[in-house]
Amino acid sequence: MRLAYEPPYDWAAMVGFLSARAIAGMETVEAGLYRRSISVSGQHGWISVAPGAGDWLDVEVEFAEAAALPEIERRLRRMFDLDAQPQLINAQLATEPLMAQLVAARPGLRVPGTWDGLELAIRAVLGQQITVVAAIRLAGKLVAQYGQPLQTPYSGITHVFPSAEVLAAADLATLGMPRARGLTLSGVAQALLDDPEVFEPKASLKEGVAQLVALPGIGDWTAQYIAMRQMREADAFATGDIGLINALAALEGGPVSARQLSARAEAWRPLRAYAAQHLWTSLQRGD
Repeated sequence: MRLAYEPPYDWAAMVGFLSARAIAGMETVEAGLYRRSISVSGQHGWISVAPGAGDWLDVEVEFAEAAALPEIERRLRRMFDLDAQPQLINAQLATEPLMAQLVAARPGLRVPGTWDGLELAIRAVLGQQITVVAAIRLAGKLVAQYGQPLQTPYSGITHVFPSAEVLAAADLATLGMPRARGLTLSGVAQALLDDPEVFEPKASLKEGVAQLVALPGIGDWTAQYIAMRQMREADAFATGDIGLINALAALEGGPVSARQLSARAEAWRPLRAYAAQHLWTSLQRGD
């Protein structure tokens, strides 16, 4: 596939974000090439994504059912934020001085999405109150223990992400986490079985977050993160995120509270998700 986008596109930032969160056994990032296992309607395969020679991504797909290709393309466009309009986004954000600096440095920055809503929700719960590195380590254990084995040409891709049925029935606390978090993970999987649309976009950000926080163990940070990366809500914003607080503090040269971050973010509406991605990326670059 060639998946077109409106330039510019910051592939380095996108692949850097995905690389830092790549789950062992399921994803690899090598020399700017992203690969992962995929599942669609119970069938499995894998994809390879790289920047094209023009304004597109080059995608190789290995999948038994050709009828699944439109769904695979739809998911990839959401995952890599290929329908974003950077000229409009940048013009809106640049009306605020700090964002104007960040947009000028990274005019092609996108908000990374996800392949699958359940996977993203599990990642978000695993990331509650621990580092990205620790969360990804736990995710690797989860995939190795509960994911279905998959034969691929790539040594780093050996499993697909576990199904909702498997996770709902598992005692996930055995992976090495608080029992309450293990129950939350199983509950998230059960929520998808009860309502297949639970992680799909809703009529508004407010409605989507409200339905998510109604699930046991899901707070505002987790709900906003899911809304941002899975529901593709452009104004989703995890106010209490320590990375966002640290990034703003580093850029401003002084301490910042969650309340101050929230107040500052009002100027970034209705594109706070893109503002958040700029802040996270500035932290990674050490700006």
